[in-house]
Amino acid sequence: MGSLYNMDRFLFAISFIIYGVSSVGFFINMLTMRKDAKEWALRAIIAATFFHGASIILRAVKGGYAPFVGLEETLSFMAFCLACLYVFLELRYELKSIGCFVCPIILIAMTGAYIVPSSVSPLPPALQSLWLPVHASICLMSYAVFALAFSISLMYILQERQIKTKRLGGLFKRLPSLDALDAINERCLKIGFPLLTVGIITGSIWAEEAWGRYWGWDPKETWSLITWLWYAAILHQRLTVGWRGRRAAIMTIIGFLTLIFTFLGVNFLLHGEHSYASTIG
Repeated sequence: MGSLYNMDRFLFAISFIIYGVSSVGFFINMLTMRKDAKEWALRAIIAATFFHGASIILRAVKGGYAPFVGLEETLSFMAFCLACLYVFLELRYELKSIGCFVCPIILIAMTGAYIVPSSVSPLPPALQSLWLPVHASICLMSYAVFALAFSISLMYILQERQIKTKRLGGLFKRLPSLDALDAINERCLKIGFPLLTVGIITGSIWAEEAWGRYWGWDPKETWSLITWLWYAAILHQRLTVGWRGRRAAIMTIIGFLTLIFTFLGVNFLLHGEHSYASTIG
């Protein structure tokens, strides 16, 4: 077991380092527009996802359960999902400089996962359910999609400011067009919102199994509903009213900050039945 533990953490550390190397490459590419810098940065992040995925699998084998329980595990899995999403987006669309905005979020999540205490202990009775991998993985995937939308929205705000001030400098040339950014943002919402919805539904089913009720207005449940309503409003306004551009980007940024509070803040600042689970959606 000791060797398995060490291999789990070793692969995680390797992936962490390679993510950092990839971030440097994307930053160099954004500064210099050198294509070779982006190419090796992309190769690096692809390699990192393989090491990272292997570390998550070993963690599951070591613990004997889906690794979505503690803060370390949930942050790690969300970072992995975000990295995979970015690689898919980059290989499909080849958009400029997105890696420079996505990689810092991956590194922040990886840093959090690295510095918190790492331990594997028996699951509480309420978590000994098949709903654990279903509910938690879907929620964390939705968080990763919304993190990507957050990155895209930041890029949109910066690019729009360049155009509005008529200062079309180096940053303007290094960022995708407003139309491309807005289209990706909308697509992220259309993917992330159904995932979040399914995550909340499966969480309710699990709650009925564990606690005998589908909904109890626990702080985590309440803030999950607030987050869901916020993203529902953004998507509704996009599809029916035709929200586009800056307004949609700002609302998406606020939505992600609300999501972060639901994901992390509630567990540290508010107490409820979800507290023991650290960060399960």
